[in-house]
Amino acid sequence: MNILLVYPETPSTYWSFKDALKFVSKKAAEPPLGLITVAAMLPKVWNKKLIDMNVSKLSDNDLLWADYVFIGAMNVHLNSFREIVRRCNKLGIKVVAGGPLATTQYRDILGVDHFILNEAEITLPLFLEDLKNGNPKPVYLSNEFPDVSSTPIPLFELLDMKKYASMSVQYSRGCPYDCEFCSITMLNGRKPRTKSAEQFIAELNRLRGLGYKGAISVVDDNFIGNKRKLKDEFLPALIKWSKENKYVFNFITEVSINLADDDELMNMMIEAGFNSVFVGIETPNSDSLVECGKAQNLRRNLVESVKKLQRAGFIVSGGFIVGFDNDTEKVFDEQYHFIQHSGITNAMVGLLNAPTGTKLYKRMKDEGRLLDMFSGNNMDASINFVPKMDYKTLISGYSKLLHSIYSQKDYFRRVNEFLKEYRVPNWQKSKISLRELKAFLRLIWFLGIVEKGKKYFWKLLLLTIFKYPKKFTTAMTLAVYGFHFRRVIRTV
Repeated sequence: MNILLVYPETPSTYWSFKDALKFVSKKAAEPPLGLITVAAMLPKVWNKKLIDMNVSKLSDNDLLWADYVFIGAMNVHLNSFREIVRRCNKLGIKVVAGGPLATTQYRDILGVDHFILNEAEITLPLFLEDLKNGNPKPVYLSNEFPDVSSTPIPLFELLDMKKYASMSVQYSRGCPYDCEFCSITMLNGRKPRTKSAEQFIAELNRLRGLGYKGAISVVDDNFIGNKRKLKDEFLPALIKWSKENKYVFNFITEVSINLADDDELMNMMIEAGFNSVFVGIETPNSDSLVECGKAQNLRRNLVESVKKLQRAGFIVSGGFIVGFDNDTEKVFDEQYHFIQHSGITNAMVGLLNAPTGTKLYKRMKDEGRLLDMFSGNNMDASINFVPKMDYKTLISGYSKLLHSIYSQKDYFRRVNEFLKEYRVPNWQKSKISLRELKAFLRLIWFLGIVEKGKKYFWKLLLLTIFKYPKKFTTAMTLAVYGFHFRRVIRTV
């Protein structure tokens, strides 16, 4: 069998970092980990090729080579996903689809021959057995959550690694929290299921063996969902490996804000090579936090929690939401002041949406407020239910908020705030590579000469050189991210 695995094109979003990637001559931020994991579950004797449309073009010859086209996608990929399916249908190529988009929206999608829903460790073997017997079904789904300790090492060799800014691995699935707007517990459950430290390190060894060095995104729903196992088993093993391998990788992941309550865990993560975390802050409005069930963010000074993470050695990115039922017109100023004071440079601010199957989706449906399908784009100003706040007021306030926090003046002020608190991990190298030097020269050209408002960049450059020389690479990276965010919000 010839199997073509296709990952749809991601539009320009907060997460795409398309405008930032140009500075380091990369095509995509991360590879399609789900697809290359599925590839490792397919029979070894099958021929497999991967086309990630974010780094390569998909030709008709690619499609015609395949007996089956496997597509994995998230909601944000809907338009590209439909176009791939249309092309396959036109050429008579059978389509197999899975991933979050298919799992939540398969009843609304036409042209797919076989849906492999939920987690592939359970549903894919059922499809393969039926395919072998000549009677594959249209839909395979399961209510069970598989043991990920049997998940194979992804086929990283299918990737053109030079085109990615980072690689991706996974340690756990699931999150112990159950926020009303979040689809994670519906898709992956509330009990975190983890790989063994040996499994995880085997994946790192495979990446190293393939010649990769640099950033690795640990794509967990909440990396600290099982703190005891992290401290007792996983992190000690990773610390040992990272030291032995001279910190060839640095790690990025997603955590809940209560990481700031655990000094031991923070220090162990830093020692293991973690230096960047994404945290769901959502809102400084306590009533809205209660509304969405974000209990872990209540009864704490959120700004101080963020600064504690920064002082430990983490670059903190944050998710923020406006449009809760308890939000008033004051929320836009509240969000602005919180983001500025926290020093969270990479602030993803989106309108509240109700992904299919979430508690919020069910509530909006029961209240007769549900509108269109969830777009999956965190910053495209779309909303799929009727908000309590006047819609025009919500859109106007949201647009103003984005353009304020990503104005050069406020963004660079936030970078300065972050640099004051941030402590560089001891293992982080200060030596600048040739690739980083080339990126810096592009940065000088675009931000220091071409772009309007260049004075803010030059102030940051001089400040970093004379006051924070050890933080120079980090500061310049954040300057590039700001350029990307300014481009993303132009149409909002």
